[in-house]
Amino acid sequence: MAKRATIYDIAKELNITVSTVSRALNNISTISESTKNAVLETAKKLNYRPNKVASSLTSGKTYIIGVLVPSAQIHYFASVIHTLEKYLKSFGYSILLYQTNESLESEQNGISTFLEAQVDGIIASMSLETEDLSHFKKVMDEGKPLIIFDRTHDGLRCPMVKIDDQKAGYQATKHLIDQGYKKIAYITTVHQIKIFRERFEGYKLALEEAGLPFVDEYAIFGELNVEGGYQGTKKLLSLKKTPDAIIGGDDYVALGIIKALHENDITPPKVGVIGFANQNFSEHIIPSLSTIDQQAPMIGKECAKMFLKIIERSPSSDKEIEPVVVDSILLSRESTNKLK
Repeated sequence: MAKRATIYDIAKELNITVSTVSRALNNISTISESTKNAVLETAKKLNYRPNKVASSLTSGKTYIIGVLVPSAQIHYFASVIHTLEKYLKSFGYSILLYQTNESLESEQNGISTFLEAQVDGIIASMSLETEDLSHFKKVMDEGKPLIIFDRTHDGLRCPMVKIDDQKAGYQATKHLIDQGYKKIAYITTVHQIKIFRERFEGYKLALEEAGLPFVDEYAIFGELNVEGGYQGTKKLLSLKKTPDAIIGGDDYVALGIIKALHENDITPPKVGVIGFANQNFSEHIIPSLSTIDQQAPMIGKECAKMFLKIIERSPSSDKEIEPVVVDSILLSRESTNKLK
């Protein structure tokens, strides 16, 4: 078996020092571009591959970031992961992905897996079940950078990247009001974690500002999925005074809402429907779904930038990293286009 090339082989080939090769491979700014290019070309010619194990033993870094999400099958999280990985890769980092499937136990196992793998930091979005924060606090106690995105929690004092969820709930409701809807219902998750609670507060604020009543019966708390939207809409349609518009806690809930409406020969925008997240199916269903775009690529990029900022700052710095709040965007489509 052929011997694996080392940085000593590259140094010998170019007649330069091993330390110069190492600095060039690590893109240190004090090394000239011509030397960097010569080292990279020689490394490629010799089929050199860095020994990450040896490197981590020397530097104390694995160049691996743990990324924890509820599900990579959801377009929003997949988009965050894609952007995050692409951005970090340009700085020499890889990601280790763990999906919780909305389970607290699975989330706790994921954090344990990351810590055992000696990742350099963790970027996470919480499960719907998460109330116990001890596993996240353990990450911070061990001195690992921890960034929480999208689904944040007031009980954690760590860097965060999110949208203004109250504003997003307000945007969705105000859009329906501007389209002429007056009896607006809301189907959301029974798990009242912060983002869904804040969106609901935004909904109530928009109603109040427009002088419209908040109707208890119009607030449905169920599962955050298609079935939750479907069952919630059936409840709403059984009321004596049915709503003329329904907000879904996310686009999957909105899909269930539209399904139930169709079964009752109601086609939006006769009853307006809007969701959150701008999933990849949202503009392709009939009617196309109005939604609040949470700017997933921007969230992923900001998470990556925040991680790099954390690891580059002075160890003695006790200044808190300010949270990053990304603007949400209203996408008006056929499902709410009452005024057309």
